[in-house]
Amino acid sequence: MLIGVIADDFTGASDIAVTLSKGLEGEGGLHTVQYLGVPSTPAAAGVEAGVIALKSRSLTAAEAVAQSLAACRWLQAQGCEQIVFKYCSTFDSTDEGNIGPVTEALAAQLDARSVVVCPAFPAMGRTVYQGHLFVYDRPLNESGMQHHPLTPMTDADLRRVLQRQTSLKVTHLGWHKVAQGSEALREALSQQGQAERTLVVVDAISNHDLTTLGRACRGAPLVTGGSGIALALPHNFIAQGRAHGRQAGITPLGGAEAILVGSCSGATRGQIDEHQKQHPVLMIEVESVLNGTTGPQQLVEFILMHQGEAPLVYSSGDPQTVERLQKEYGRERIAAALDDLFGQTARQLVAAGVRRLVVGGGETSGAVVSALDLGALTIGREIDTGVPALVSGGSRPLALALKSGNFGARDFFARAVNSL
Repeated sequence: MLIGVIADDFTGASDIAVTLSKGLEGEGGLHTVQYLGVPSTPAAAGVEAGVIALKSRSLTAAEAVAQSLAACRWLQAQGCEQIVFKYCSTFDSTDEGNIGPVTEALAAQLDARSVVVCPAFPAMGRTVYQGHLFVYDRPLNESGMQHHPLTPMTDADLRRVLQRQTSLKVTHLGWHKVAQGSEALREALSQQGQAERTLVVVDAISNHDLTTLGRACRGAPLVTGGSGIALALPHNFIAQGRAHGRQAGITPLGGAEAILVGSCSGATRGQIDEHQKQHPVLMIEVESVLNGTTGPQQLVEFILMHQGEAPLVYSSGDPQTVERLQKEYGRERIAAALDDLFGQTARQLVAAGVRRLVVGGGETSGAVVSALDLGALTIGREIDTGVPALVSGGSRPLALALKSGNFGARDFFARAVNSL
């Protein structure tokens, strides 16, 4: 294994896995496998990139660090020469972490002196300029992310956000340095880490910039960022003749289908509105889940009753409703109840014969795949930007799509079911 990735949620793991699997256009990528949690056995022969999906984004910083270090040690044992810490392209975290503490712990584990920090994902409108993160034409703190129920982002300056989370020095390399090319950027990164261990926020406003940055990270023991940071990382090994480039692909499965959605992002709400124009949709009331009126059985019955119609059940709501419910019942209680509901529902659906499963929302995806205990997933082609088709192993394979809240076109859910 050449590259190892530690992802702080399950949808983000799929996102970077398909990036590594695709590689640069015309060149191909690496044989990539996504692992759901830290494996207990060695990787299969021939795996060139391993992506470990953790559900650590919403844990305490100490728990996130412990899980990430365990993942790092397993990846090192597989021979990985470069570790990537993958977090959300909107830098989802609080002032306590977890991006800073995890990066600091991994840098110490790998003795990395100069560590790139770049969540840019231009294909989804996320760019970094002058150290500030933008979502399309808005600073992060004006993009809607300031209302996120778990990790409200109220500061677009990544240097300030990161410095509040870590004791390491945080510096910045601007776009003018990136524009000078990969070798100049590589030298600048090296200089940043000569005096002391340093986290370097690097600007990127296009895929060309990310390709330049990826090439500049050749040989770096630790790189951090969104999935875009991995665009050119396979190239570094292919150019050395240590990998040959490949194209991802899986055979679509037939069988029953289900869509489970727990994200409350604006994009997801729009996708649900679009889906219900032609497909059956069931909304879950949070209060009814908490008082026991609604449970897995009701969701399973609805989905099985509408087979062949791409049925969807969701707990999504507008930010005002979510905030009211959290104040009334408590954020942790609601999150735990919904995670349990979706996890149990997924288990019952698979037991009832569902073979195609689309999940919306990072936390919901984590709950579902954890409940199903699928192990390793093969990476297929992209359904939409950052969202690949995935297939589990075994005698009864399951096809999945795990969608981050803000990803996908308005008709994503129907297309995802069809593509699986």
